[in-house]
Amino acid sequence: MLDYDKEAGRYDASRGGEARAAAATESLLALIPGTATRLLDIACGTGIVTRRLATARPGLRVTGADLTPAMVRMATARLPGAIVRADSRRLPFRTACADVVTTVWLLHLLDDPADRDAVVAECARVLRPGGLYVTTVDKAAAHDVGSDVDAVLAPRPRRPAADAAEQVVAHAARHGLQPSGRTSFRGTGQGRSPRSTIADLRRGWFTQLPPGEPRTEEFAARLARLPDQDRPRVDPVFTLCAFRKPG
Repeated sequence: MLDYDKEAGRYDASRGGEARAAAATESLLALIPGTATRLLDIACGTGIVTRRLATARPGLRVTGADLTPAMVRMATARLPGAIVRADSRRLPFRTACADVVTTVWLLHLLDDPADRDAVVAECARVLRPGGLYVTTVDKAAAHDVGSDVDAVLAPRPRRPAADAAEQVVAHAARHGLQPSGRTSFRGTGQGRSPRSTIADLRRGWFTQLPPGEPRTEEFAARLARLPDQDRPRVDPVFTLCAFRKPG
C-alpha cells in the first residue's frame, strides 16, 4: 500500500483534481436524499470531495474522518472544525448519529476481509434507521478501458479485488444494509498515458509489481514502445453503490 502521508501533497493533482471531485460529488448527491441533515465522510483523504458535499447543501452537516495525519491536515484546511483523525474500523461517533455515511475509494485498499467487514459494520452502526451508506466498488476494473496501455498491462499479476461489488453487497447484508441504488461518474483527468503509467509502475501503484523488480521494468519497457507517449487514453468510469439501513 502507498504511504499516504508522503502521497498527500500530490494526491489531488495525480487523481483528477477538482474536476474528478466535482463529478464524484454530483453523483453522490444524486443518491443522497434532500432530507438528510448529517453526513459522515469516512476516509475523506484531502477533503476535496468532503468540502464540496458541505457547500453543495448548506442544510447538510458534514464531518470528515481519515487516519493519515497529512491527509487530516489538508482536509482540515479545506473544512476547518469538521475533520477528525479516526480509524474507519473504530469510528469515534455515537450509534445512529448519521443520515448518510460515505466511503469513497476506501474498500479497495483493504486486503483483509475482516477489515472490510469491520468498516462496513461501523458504517452501519453509526447510521440512523432509514439512513444510507454509499461506497465506491470495483475501482481497479474501472481503469481497464480497453486501451493499448491496458493491452500491455493485461498479463500483469493482480490481487483479487477487495471492493468487488458482490463482496461489498455481502458485507452490507451481514450488517443489515440493503441495496438501494447505483450510479457512476467519470474519473476526469485520470486516463492513462504510456508515460504516466510507467511512472506509476515505478512508484508502486501496481501492488503486485514492486518498483525496481525486473518484471516491473519489463512492463515499463513495453509501455515505452507505445505511440503517443503523453496522450491520455479514455478516462475511467467509477461506480457508486448505495445501501439503506431499514427503519
